[in-house]
Amino acid sequence: MNQILIDRFHLPTESKKIFLERVKINRDFIKNIDGFLGDQTYIREEQNKIQFVTIATWKDKQSLENAKTLVFAEYEKQGFVMPEFLKENCIQIEREIYEKMIE
Repeated sequence: MNQILIDRFHLPTESKKIFLERVKINRDFIKNIDGFLGDQTYIREEQNKIQFVTIATWKDKQSLENAKTLVFAEYEKQGFVMPEFLKENCIQIEREIYEKMIE
């Protein structure tokens, strides 16, 4: 069954540029992982706040678990530490995994 990973980010406007650069790096990387079926991004800006949503679809649970392992290994190679990046840029994240309903 497909796995849908939904990330919701809340960030200040001043973090937009660096955040979108990191999003591009991540999206470019995951697109080459086996089991990746596609993704979408959405942005909502109001005054000095931004809400950003990513939705990535994976073939199944195993594909998603494999992707997590590969992403964390890539972060380590890059010297990227997600918790530090989020804290330094005042970014909050909510992450949930859903399964696609069969209609």
